[in-house]
Amino acid sequence: MDNFTLGRYLPLDSPIHRMDPRAKIGAMLIALVAIFFPSGWLGYAVMFAVIACVIMIAKLSWGFIWKAMRPMLFMLLFLLIINILVVKTGDVWLQIGSFQVYSDAVTQTLYIAVRLLLMIMITTCLTATTKPLDMTLGIEDLLKPFQRIGVPAHEIAMLISIALRFIPDLIDETERIMKAQESRGVDMKEGKLSERIMAILSLIVPLFVSAFQRAEDLANAMEARGYAPGEPRTRYKVLKMEGRDDILLLGAVCLLACMIWLAYFR
Repeated sequence: MDNFTLGRYLPLDSPIHRMDPRAKIGAMLIALVAIFFPSGWLGYAVMFAVIACVIMIAKLSWGFIWKAMRPMLFMLLFLLIINILVVKTGDVWLQIGSFQVYSDAVTQTLYIAVRLLLMIMITTCLTATTKPLDMTLGIEDLLKPFQRIGVPAHEIAMLISIALRFIPDLIDETERIMKAQESRGVDMKEGKLSERIMAILSLIVPLFVSAFQRAEDLANAMEARGYAPGEPRTRYKVLKMEGRDDILLLGAVCLLACMIWLAYFR
C-alpha cells in the first residue's frame, strides 16, 4: 500500500509545480489525445522522451513514477494471455504442439501497454505537481463555459478534487485495517479460497464503514463552514496564466501535431 502514488502531491520546488493548473490540465488532455494516434514506435519514443523531460523538470524521481506503474503490470499480463488465446493473425512466433503464439497478439499487447504506461506517467506527473485546491480551481475554470447549458462546474470540480484527495487516505486506511486484521490472526495471503474470500470481506466491510464516516465528517465540516452548492462563491486565490503556461500548452499542441504527422503523413 505504501507504493500507491496516484493522487499524492509532492511539495517540491520546480517550474512545473509553479505553472497554472489550467495549463497543466489542458496539456495533459492534449497529450492523452496524442497517445491514441497510431504513430508507431517512433511516435511513442518521442512521447516518452518529452514526458521524461517534463518529469525531470518537475524533479520527480523515477522510483515514484514506477510505483504508479507497478499496479498495472498484473493487468497487462492478463491482457497478454487473453490476446495470445484470441488473436490468431500474423506470423507464428512460438509453437508448442498444437498451441501457437502469433505476432499480432504480442504486438497489440505491447501497443496497449505502452499507451497505458504513458498515460500513467502523464497523470502521475499532473497529480504530483498540482495541489488539490489548485486542481479544483483549474477544473472549475475549464468547465465554466459549460455552465450556460446547466453543467455544475464548481460541484464537478469539487467532487474530482475530493476523490483525488482521499485516494491516499483510503489506501492508508486499508493498510491500517489489514494490519489490525493480521494481528487478530486473519491470513489474507494463504489458505483455501473460501478462507481468503472471508478474509477479504473482513477487510471490505470496515473499509466501507470508515469511508462513509470520513464522508460524513467532511460533509459536516463543509456545512459548518457555510458551504452551499450552487451559491455564488468568492476566491482567495485567483489563477493567472503566464508566459511559461503558454509555452507548455504550445508544446503540447506541437506534440499532438507531431503524432498526427507520424500517423498519417510520414
